[in-house]
Amino acid sequence: MTTYHVCPVEPTTLKGLRSADDAGRRMVPVTDDEGGAPLRCCLRRSAPGERIALVSYAPLRRWAAGNGADPGAYDEQGPVFIHAEECAGPDGDGVPFTNAHRVVRRYSAEGHILGGRLVEGASAFTAAFREAFEDPSVALVHVRTVEYGCFLYEVRRA
Repeated sequence: MTTYHVCPVEPTTLKGLRSADDAGRRMVPVTDDEGGAPLRCCLRRSAPGERIALVSYAPLRRWAAGNGADPGAYDEQGPVFIHAEECAGPDGDGVPFTNAHRVVRRYSAEGHILGGRLVEGASAFTAAFREAFEDPSVALVHVRTVEYGCFLYEVRRA
């Protein structure tokens, strides 16, 4: 049985994103008056009053650079919410953001998309991850929103 772990955006990457994001823009912190933003640094929703920022992030590009891969046209960047200051990271090892339909997108060791699966309901995530990692050509998985296609987090074999 293949095991896996859910990965937030790494602390060293967060430090860089707080200076200049993957589009070269400076971070603009805001106070989140309403709460509810999906934070990729600690994999939870923001609380009202927290200082957060919306930055541009290229998760596949960063993974590929660390693994000697070239994702080519599959490289993409998009908006992600993070805490404006350093945070403690995830509080636990559960699967976050399971309250809506999600897409589990599979990638090869070359950084190419191998396919995806719509996941409906919290209980379906385990099966989707198991199915993805049973395929030896799958190197990593991204969980993304359905509505906008936004990156939520990465999943890797443990």
